[in-house]
Amino acid sequence: MKVVIVGGVAGGASAAARIRRLDEHAQIIMIERSGYVSYANCGLPYYVGGVIVDRDELTLQTPESFWDRFRIDVRVRQEVTAINPAEKTVTVRTLDSGKIYTETYDKLLLAPGAKPTVPALSGVDSERVFTLRTVEDTLRIRRFIEEEKPKTAVLAGGGFIGLEMAENLAEMGIAVTIVQRPKQLLAPLDADMASFIHAEMRAHGVTLRLGETVEGFRQEGSEMVTLLAGNEPLRSDMVLLAIGVTPDTHLAKEAGLDLGIRGSIVVNERMETSVPDIYAVGDAVEVSHFVTGQKALISLAGPANKQGRIAADNVCGGNSRFTGSQGSSVLKVFDLTAASTGINEKNAKAAGIAYEKVVLFPASHAAYYPGAQSLTMKVLYEKETLRLLGAQIVGREGADKRIDVLATAIRAGMTALELTELDLAYAPPYSSAKDPVNMAGFMIEDLESGKVRQFHWDEVADLPRDGSAALLDVRTEWEYQRGHLDGFRNIPVDDLREHLDELERDKPVYMNCQTGLRSYLACRLLTQYGFTCAHLAGGYGFYRSVTREQQTAQSAYPCGMEKL
Repeated sequence: MKVVIVGGVAGGASAAARIRRLDEHAQIIMIERSGYVSYANCGLPYYVGGVIVDRDELTLQTPESFWDRFRIDVRVRQEVTAINPAEKTVTVRTLDSGKIYTETYDKLLLAPGAKPTVPALSGVDSERVFTLRTVEDTLRIRRFIEEEKPKTAVLAGGGFIGLEMAENLAEMGIAVTIVQRPKQLLAPLDADMASFIHAEMRAHGVTLRLGETVEGFRQEGSEMVTLLAGNEPLRSDMVLLAIGVTPDTHLAKEAGLDLGIRGSIVVNERMETSVPDIYAVGDAVEVSHFVTGQKALISLAGPANKQGRIAADNVCGGNSRFTGSQGSSVLKVFDLTAASTGINEKNAKAAGIAYEKVVLFPASHAAYYPGAQSLTMKVLYEKETLRLLGAQIVGREGADKRIDVLATAIRAGMTALELTELDLAYAPPYSSAKDPVNMAGFMIEDLESGKVRQFHWDEVADLPRDGSAALLDVRTEWEYQRGHLDGFRNIPVDDLREHLDELERDKPVYMNCQTGLRSYLACRLLTQYGFTCAHLAGGYGFYRSVTREQQTAQSAYPCGMEKL
């Protein structure tokens, strides 16, 4: 059996190695357009920033090591320019010499990945406008920084690569401005959770121009001018395009393969395309979202590696199946970690799923053990079935651990109530006897059993302030004096029993505290005295973080105010 693999990064390289482990006698040829294979895309920004010092650390394998260990014929700096399914051949061009040749195959596996989205704007071809996809891109950016010593940079886009590059450039002393049309960074997060990321970026000197549109670029000597719709242009020493990625599927289209959303390659669960003996994996393929069942593009290394393994099994006569991706991700943002899995509120609404959510601020480990840090957690579940839909966590410690537990629970089909039963490891330096994941389950259990009701930060403005309801802030007087919600009266939770006669039982009570814990306790107390009560999910702290971000976004950078 002769197998040709187009693309040698995550999906292609993992498939090649797996095929060899299954079939010692297969002829395996892997063709990669760049000069490197099996490299760590996710590590590229950290090489630019000098966190990863040795560029050889970016490559997990080389053409030579692939041959020595697996006897796989790896051809770098060669590009497949055409596929002929009828004859089962591919046309290949050697980039250095221009030589063109034809290679036959019995099985063809496409792993071309995705390319940076480059809009059709003026000036994008400037030598000071960069994209980041390959090792060569990384070396080019690193060389530019070392030689030109830029002091300012504009990043168009606020996704994973944009934020990683912003952090690394800022740590090098470069003043960074992020510009993007959406009004929040990190699309996997809801806007309320993204507000913590915005604050962290600003705290480290990164300027955010959210909700603004880049119209083009213009180079003036050694300076780049970024043109903005309806606002003054930004001036910088360099520009990085990190708007997103587009499936690199022109070969598949020209070969007549069925295409899906945004031109991605349609595959079945076996990673087979619409043409016999042609498989496809990685960022170029359309997948089913594990939670919604809808078609999706999920450009992450984990799914790409799994798909490569599954395709390899089936190339070798197996029957492995890819059951979908839920988009689990984690990202370092200066001193914070942002993690998510499953779907967020925007996705749930788009899918027509009736959902509920809880917001909590547990400690990363036992609070009495030194170094505990607060986590901000948001967990979504389906109202009718109580199945878990997704989770988002932002914090300084322990976010990655909890998101993996919740991702596993979603994959296992657990309900939100079953989170209470998870038997998770505990010792004071690592967790609490009631792990944050357990706590999310307890909160959902109380909601679903009717023991407590809640309202959310975006409902605060609509609360009745005409005397038809009681609005209570159950924090300490000192906390209350430092800032409180309009119209809320302060009665600390520890004093609440002594003030019951001041409240009317026929009027609903809405209350808040700092994080939602004390207001929950107060609601349980009042409920048992015959009151109808609801408390603010996430508390005043969550409300303040989200609304402060909205105020910052609305008031920052009026027309003509700021230039780099």
